[in-house]
Amino acid sequence: MKISNISILSLAAATVIIGTHQLITIGLIASYPIFMLSVALLFWYKYRTNKEKETNSTENKKPGRKKKK
Repeated sequence: MKISNISILSLAAATVIIGTHQLITIGLIASYPIFMLSVALLFWYKYRTNKEKETNSTENKKPGRKKKK
């Protein structure tokens, strides 16, 4: 796992904690954008990990000869 993926996941966790604090102290209206930011960070993390898996799987495939039937 790359350091950038770890930092994105950590930021997502931090924004969930901050959003929960804002929800308790101020209310839902104030914390909603923070929760949306955390969801966006989670989607970005998942996109990056799926893209990394996809590039690794295509690099591992070696062109070979076709089998005769």
